[in-house]
Amino acid sequence: MRPLTEQEIRTAFVNCTKGEAKRLSVPRDLAERPWDDLDFLGWRDPQSPGRAYLATELEGRPVALAMRCPGSGVSHTRRSMCTLCMTSHTGGVSLMVAPKAGKAGQQGNSVGAYMCSDLACSLYVRGKKDAGIGGRFHESLTLEEQNERTVANLSAFIASVTA
Repeated sequence: MRPLTEQEIRTAFVNCTKGEAKRLSVPRDLAERPWDDLDFLGWRDPQSPGRAYLATELEGRPVALAMRCPGSGVSHTRRSMCTLCMTSHTGGVSLMVAPKAGKAGQQGNSVGAYMCSDLACSLYVRGKKDAGIGGRFHESLTLEEQNERTVANLSAFIASVTA
């Protein structure tokens, strides 16, 4: 993924108002992020633990989503699997709920998906971050095919938000 600037991220949000996008917390360490290893940039809002965001490029343009999620104090002892990267975690997967874009979102409609709580899917797939014992299953897919699957799953989620 190519590095995104704070301004590109703020203008890429498709499911919140321009005012909300202007006020939300964007990571200050964008220059230090491992962009070459990312399929999307995901982060939790440090000032509002119930908020999470992700930004990526689709068809050559940045797209970003605002999502609601359980606060960081919520823990589960059951093993769950991320629907984006297929990584299994004990307590490390959260239901991320994104308001739909446009009028549907204004009416309160939303779409949800179970994702890695830290939104580090790209790093788990590439083996740059460890999900613990049993976190990544042995697959017959190549690393490139696993990355493509993650991007396809993310694209499908974004499409359901913007539909």
